Amino acid sequence: MLEPSEILKASILIVDDQEANVTLLEKMLHNVGYTQVSSTMNPRAVCALHVEHRYDLILLDLQMPLMDGFEVMTELSKIDTSGYLPVLVITAQPAHKLRALQAGAKDFVSKPFDLIEVQTRIHNMLEVRLLYQKLDNYNKALEAAVLERTAELRESEARFKSFTELSSDWYWEQDQEGKFTKVYGPVFEMLGIDANDMMGATGTSFGGQWNAVERAQLDANIAARRPFLDFIYTRSKPDGKTQYLQVSGEPMFDTSSRFVGYRGIGMDVTDRMALSK
Repeated sequence: MLEPSEILKASILIVDDQEANVTLLEKMLHNVGYTQVSSTMNPRAVCALHVEHRYDLILLDLQMPLMDGFEVMTELSKIDTSGYLPVLVITAQPAHKLRALQAGAKDFVSKPFDLIEVQTRIHNMLEVRLLYQKLDNYNKALEAAVLERTAELRESEARFKSFTELSSDWYWEQDQEGKFTKVYGPVFEMLGIDANDMMGATGTSFGGQWNAVERAQLDANIAARRPFLDFIYTRSKPDGKTQYLQVSGEPMFDTSSRFVGYRGIGMDVTDRMALSK
């Protein structure tokens, strides 16, 4: 919503070749509280003035020598690339009203002036214009915030990836069905399996000789969507030796709190386990 003071502080330009009309409109606007009212009787100066001040509203007379209001609107449309002309036309010719609207004007007032009507149309047009600007500014601020947050998330993800690379042998992600979607690190060489066997496979369907009890416990944690820390499980390698793997994981949820999978880290702790025995 707009405060009344916001509307009264809007910038307005009066364009009319008749000094009496300019004086009348200026006095009317000042009397109701508008504080930023300018005027010109030279239609050729309008575009330059608008480039400099970007008026919230231009009161534009259509019947002027040298350059009429339709020509002014044509020139304004070249510099106001938003496609919105903040123009309220002034005309004594009823036939010009439709043509003015088709040319981009947003409203019109008739001569001779009905001051109450003029005040109402100016107020209504400014209210719509300023609300549009406020919404546009909000959307831009929201877009900037989203871009900033996205950059922060990417930076955080890069730091997290760097940390996991330093603190583990591999990083993994699963989707909500338990299929591996991302695996980073030398896990394939450690397990002696092909990448395609792991990506798109469930946790229990690849790699062969896992300890069934340990694997069932790990899969139960994942099925219950529980986080787990430093879980150790074993597998028998083709040469008969036992390999110890340690994994940590946490469930992932989207912005609607819907479960979308797991992510975690893993490492080969065979040497450490051998030293502890």
